[in-house]
Amino acid sequence: MGYDEVTHGGILFSLLDDVMANWLWLQGHACFTAKADIRYRERVNIGTTILLEGRLVKRKGRLALMQGKILRATDGVLLVEASASFMVRKPENVIDKERN
Repeated sequence: MGYDEVTHGGILFSLLDDVMANWLWLQGHACFTAKADIRYRERVNIGTTILLEGRLVKRKGRLALMQGKILRATDGVLLVEASASFMVRKPENVIDKERN
């Protein structure tokens, strides 16, 4: 909890980072966060039921640009949004020509 019964922003960002990375994971791609930006639009009080959304914006090679949203479940109001770049890991059985 942050101040005055408000959910801490770091917790909210962690949820968005996870939902975006899990979108890729569910497509069969292990990845890591390369860069992220977050925008807090409304306070999220402790106990608020929320919905998380993650979607792919663009994919170029190993770089995946993602978007995440936190919406209030009762009325769909956008509370927090994030955009992030993820690097998709190479499959372990792929030989890296640069390293060999």
